[in-house]
Parts: sequence; structure tokens; C-alpha cells
Amino acid sequence: MEFIILLYGATMLYLCFLIWKLFDQRRDQECYILDYQLYKPSDERKLGTECCGRIIERNKHLGLNEYKFLLKAVVNSGIGEETYAPSNVIEGREAAPTLKDGVTEMEEFFHDSIAKLLASSGISPSQIDVLVVNVSMFSVVPSLTSRIINRYKMREDVKAYNLTGMGCSASLISLDIIKNIFKSHKNKFAVLVTSESLSPNWYNGNDRSMILANGLFRSGGCVILLTNKRSFKHRAMMRLKCLVRTHHGAREDAYSCCNQKEDEEGRLGFYLGKNLPKAATRAFVDNLRVLSPKVLPTRELLRFMVVFLLRKLRESSSLKSSSGGSSKSNNKSPLNFKTGIEHFCLHTGGKAVIDGIGMSLDLCEYDLEPARMTLHRFGNTSASSLWYVLGYMEAKKRLMKGDRVLMISFGAGFKCNSCLWEVMKDLRDHPNVWDECIDDYPPESLANPFMEKFGWINDLQEASNFKLHDFIK
Repeated sequence: MEFIILLYGATMLYLCFLIWKLFDQRRDQECYILDYQLYKPSDERKLGTECCGRIIERNKHLGLNEYKFLLKAVVNSGIGEETYAPSNVIEGREAAPTLKDGVTEMEEFFHDSIAKLLASSGISPSQIDVLVVNVSMFSVVPSLTSRIINRYKMREDVKAYNLTGMGCSASLISLDIIKNIFKSHKNKFAVLVTSESLSPNWYNGNDRSMILANGLFRSGGCVILLTNKRSFKHRAMMRLKCLVRTHHGAREDAYSCCNQKEDEEGRLGFYLGKNLPKAATRAFVDNLRVLSPKVLPTRELLRFMVVFLLRKLRESSSLKSSSGGSSKSNNKSPLNFKTGIEHFCLHTGGKAVIDGIGMSLDLCEYDLEPARMTLHRFGNTSASSLWYVLGYMEAKKRLMKGDRVLMISFGAGFKCNSCLWEVMKDLRDHPNVWDECIDDYPPESLANPFMEKFGWINDLQEASNFKLHDFIK
């Protein structure tokens, strides 16, 4: 009898041990942000109105119709005069970029931001276990990860991942790699480096679907330090709750709507197709379908089910009573995402992108302000855009302990990726690139002076013998 009792007790203890071990393992699989550094290029690289005019004038393939198109695109883009361009574009060498231009652009960012990140966090390069770099439109040998490892003399067993071709949603793809590594390896530090190389990718032709990218993309980057060390939980800024990736590469229209290619004259550029909004909407809807149950409270999901069923009943009854007619489409989500999310980091793909997401999620101007201001101040910095939006929220002291932050990004492929963060402490004293100008935002008006300075182009009718420099002076 005593033996049976002992056996029973030992079995219970073993089951308790297994449960504790499972719980303990889950704690070691968390993904925390310890620190991040946004990149701010030098003032010599600012792309003001007059500088834009000189760059456009240098492109001898543009005519009056292209000038009018560019003026309309830039005026409606939501981009201001404080954004940054690569050095070779500012210096007038964008038509003949060199390999050195691309390498220099990346190294300037790496050496500035990584050094600041390591200094502010107190982490040594030898402590880094995982390094993930994503730069979509630039690949070089040795790789960008190798250049960073060589510069900072990281360990020989550091796990390095160099991603290219992932587009504007690449930083969340890099984050997914780190998250999965953290699931199977305890007590690790990871550095995520996200940027885009514009030096070799400035389009110098006259295809409207490709010159549009010149008006949207700007220089920038971000370096993020992450860990799954339980002992660093008290130092963490945010904790990753979930991450959802949606890829529509199997759909031909989505696959081809934005890509890097050559125009009919062989000039390299980045193509943005007219079917891009449709592809983005479809990927966004599919992504939300998976994301919603992960981030919204049960009461909101139950409310949605009741509303959905009532709507279906009304539609079926109306169809029986009427023989025809068409129902109006509603792009607004029936779910209230604010019930589970306090802040929204939206991809700064352009004013239309921000407006479209805002309308779909029924967001107010307060929710859209960080994305609008980031677009105005820094432009679309590709995969690093989300982190500039986060930096704006932090500089405005919006992020409080327990708040949830949703990141949504889009990228070529076509992809829509999203993730949810939980703020681990009040974020008030963390310096970033917004600090010097945050008091000026939001400005009274986001209108840029391009129309004021170049609006006369719309009054011209005769395209023959037209030369921009005769007017720009």
C-alpha cells in the first residue's frame, strides 16, 4: 500500500515537473526589444524642393508631360522637404552609379547606427549570437553581414542571415527569423539591421510607372537589438506577442505588380503597377483574417459573429423580396481593432496607402498621425519605415506600459506582414532621431512647396523646345 502511495506521489511530482518545464521553456522563447537606433543621414543629403528640381532637370529623358506627372505625384505624396537621398544623387552621379556608391551608402548607415546601438545598450559585439540584415535591392560580395562582422569583430560562430529582394516588409520577415531562432535557442542576443540601397537604383528614364518610385523612396535605416534572455526582461522596451505573414506570390497579378526591372531602353528602375492597390488590399484582408483572432478580445469576436449573422439574415430576406439591384461595397472592416490595440504603426508607402489602411480599420487622425508625420519627415524608407513611425510615437511619449502596438507592412512579392508588440515599460526618456524636431510636429499644414515653386508647369501647353532649366533658375 505504501509502495502504491509512493508511486502515485512520484507520478504526480513528475507530471508537475513536466508542466513546470513546459511553462519554463515558453518563458525562454520570448522575443524582447532591448533597444533600437534609427538612422539620420547628414544634412548635406536633404532633398529639398530646389534640389529636386535640379535632379529632375538632369534627366534628359523627361519632357513636359513627365514633368506634369511628377509634379502631381510629389504634391500628392505627403512627402516634405526634410527627407534624404543618397550622396551620389545629391552630387549628380545618379545616372552612372558605381559599386562603391552602394557599399558606401550602406557602410555609412551601419557604422553610425550599430555603434550607437551597442554603446547605448552596453552590449559588446562579441555577445551577439544572431545577425540578420535585410537590404532588398543591393547584394555584394562579401555580403553585408560579413562586412558588419568584420567591422565589429563578432564571434566566429555568430549566425548570420543576409536577405535581399524582400521589399518594404522585409524587417518583419527578419524579425520572424529571429523569433523562430529564439524558440529553440536560449539566452541569445540578436541584431536586426534593416535598410534600403537607393544609390544604384535611382531611375533615370521616362516610364511613369518607374519614375514614381523616385518621388516616394528615401534613405534611412534602423538597427534593433533583441533577446530572449529572461534576466533582461526588466530592461526590455517591448515584447513580441504574435507575427503573421501573408504571401500572394502564387497570384500572377500580385507577383508582377511591383518589381525591379529594366524599361524598354534598358534603364534599371523599380516598377509600380496600376494593379498594386488591388493586390495590397487582397493581401491585407487575408492577413487580417489570420491576425484578428490572435489580437482581439473574445467579446469583440463574439460581437462580430452576431453582427455577421444578422447581416446575412437581412441580405437573404432582401434578396427574396427584390428580384434585382446591386449592393454597395464597404471596404471598412466590421471588426473594431481598437478593442485590442492602442497604437498602429502603418507602412509609409504613400499618402494613399495610409488613407486606405485608415479607412479599412476605421482609424482616426490621432491613429494615423505617426505614419503621416513619418512620411512627411523621412519619406518611404522601405523596410525601416515602421520603426520611424514607432520612434515618433515614443518621442511623443504615447507608449505606456501594457499598451499594444500593431505593425503592418507591405512588400513586393506580393506580401503583407504584421505583428503585435506589448510595451513593457513607459517609454519616455529613450532618445531618437525625432527629438530635435518633435515639437514642430504635427505642423499646421503638410502641403509641400512644390506646387508653389513649380506650379507654372501646368500652365504650359507647348512641349516642343521645352527646357526645364530655362524656368527653374
